[in-house]
Amino acid sequence: MLLVATCCLMSQAEVNPRPFTIPAIHEWKGGTGTLTLTPQSRILYADVRLRAVAEALARDLKTTGITLPVVEGKKAAVADILFIYKSLKKLGDEGYTIDIAQNVRVEATERGANHAAQTLLQMGRTLPKGHISDRPDYPLRGMVLDCGRKYIPMDYLRRLVRTMAYYKMNTLEVHLNDQGFPPFFYDDWNQVYSAFRLESEVFPGLTAEDGSYTKDEFRQFILDAAAQGVEIIPEIDAPAHSLAFSRYRPSLGSKEFGMDHLELTNPEVIPFIDSLYAEYLGGPTPVFACPRVHIGTDEYSNKKQEIVELFRGFTDHLIHTVESYGKQAVLWGALTHAKGETPVKVDNVLMLAWYNGYAQPDSMHALGYQLVCIPDRNTYIVPAAGYYYDYLNIPHLYKNFTPANIAGVRFKEGDPQIQGGMFAVWNDIVGNGIAVADIHHRIMPALQVIAEKTWAVDTVRTCEEWRRLAAHVGEAPGINDLGRYPKGLVVESAEVVPASTRTIQHIGWPYRVSFDITAAEEARGTALFRNRDTEFYLSDPVTGRIGFARDGYLFSFKHSLRPGVKEQITIEGTNRETRLYVNGELRETLAPQLRTFPKDKSFKIIRTLRFPLERTDATLRSRVTNLKVESLE
Repeated sequence: MLLVATCCLMSQAEVNPRPFTIPAIHEWKGGTGTLTLTPQSRILYADVRLRAVAEALARDLKTTGITLPVVEGKKAAVADILFIYKSLKKLGDEGYTIDIAQNVRVEATERGANHAAQTLLQMGRTLPKGHISDRPDYPLRGMVLDCGRKYIPMDYLRRLVRTMAYYKMNTLEVHLNDQGFPPFFYDDWNQVYSAFRLESEVFPGLTAEDGSYTKDEFRQFILDAAAQGVEIIPEIDAPAHSLAFSRYRPSLGSKEFGMDHLELTNPEVIPFIDSLYAEYLGGPTPVFACPRVHIGTDEYSNKKQEIVELFRGFTDHLIHTVESYGKQAVLWGALTHAKGETPVKVDNVLMLAWYNGYAQPDSMHALGYQLVCIPDRNTYIVPAAGYYYDYLNIPHLYKNFTPANIAGVRFKEGDPQIQGGMFAVWNDIVGNGIAVADIHHRIMPALQVIAEKTWAVDTVRTCEEWRRLAAHVGEAPGINDLGRYPKGLVVESAEVVPASTRTIQHIGWPYRVSFDITAAEEARGTALFRNRDTEFYLSDPVTGRIGFARDGYLFSFKHSLRPGVKEQITIEGTNRETRLYVNGELRETLAPQLRTFPKDKSFKIIRTLRFPLERTDATLRSRVTNLKVESLE
């Protein structure tokens, strides 16, 4: 009897536990033993509809050092991966099953198969045997990124989409126009920063000069994202947040409520906005080649009821305009703030519920709107602003967030009107030094937790265990925007040679970079290291001192190299500050720097540096030796 009990305990111990993935797998039936992919393994697809998924998996595996051929076929050998096209009614279009035994068998439609591929990528080369049955709890899982107040380069947006797909996030809303806050521009509307990020041929001169997207590249971005299972929702925000439009045509702006408000009594307003939608939604190959378009309609003044009625009519008009092009309209919740009699269409309209004071979720639900949970006090990031979150409260979200709980208004889990959940990054404070690297550093932990809690509401691990394991799940294969490496020495070089290149683009926070330098006379703008978005100067273009530039900002240390003098230079960086040491002594710390304005208004300028390493200028004259690049995390 004792022998039988002992054997049972041993058998139970051999059953594989649920593998850790983000988001968590819904159903896992553990087997015993593991399956390791080998050089003889193949990726097979039994239906041409899954060929693209199989090829994408092969490309991703190659970045991890595993090269597997992709072939059409149904007969899987040992350690092969086989994709079978199958509609799984109980799991839905995004659901999938994976059986891991002598080989790997995936059953799903295209969308589900893409998710299955991400699960396999996160599990690694050696796979625990067992059965996975997985599906999302909510159909919409995503984020909003403010590209209006800060230009976000297209190459970053593409990498972000790939990382979102890796975490089974399927929606990215791109906020295309906005403006800064008047107090930070001396309350002068003529000075307030504004931008509209899309090329416009209908309104030449409307497009921002400091960063924009061509119509062709934005269309292709939407199509490429869709191929990865991520829907792009473009947002043109009006009739508030519209300074870019009133600056282009001043007659459109409101003198009563501010030039960021379109004057809704002006008959020119609706034709102007309609022309924008016609440019991006019309024709045989529309720029907005996506199923949904966000019309904005948030934070407009409600001081006068007659204006409220015009606002409601404007909102209804835009909904019908978008629908006339075959798209679903998306809007910000504002109809509690803008109560009135003018009807606003409800059916098949998606509302982002961001603040209950603007749109009471229960009232909007009763009207019939489809709702997305994006409560500002829990899911809004405004980098270094001092209000909302700088980084989201991950433990709170992990323990409490669910799309069915919109800022304390609770609905039943699985309510068909609750479409899902999102978080947002708003770049409110124009000119505060924040770089795309800073934004990405804030996005990643938020993306992980919202991905987790919108795919599978019921958590299977404690928050502490989840956070410990999540720290080791990086970005998508082949992407390392965070610049994370194992703690310790990452790069070591006896000498830095002019015009040399490295495979490492940059090192992320926290890090230490040190080198010895015997200085020569360097031309202004000589960079010791560069990458695609950052320069580290030995002689910056303005002051000739050691400094760095990224995202249009130039920061300099109060130290200049002296020709013929040998010094030991060390740069240490965190996500808060950048420090310069000379010969082992701290020379200067570039911490957040306060900038003040009238009426006791202020913000902090962030002077961080994700240190570039990719290449060295050919014009370098100084001798740089004993380079050491260390990861401190």
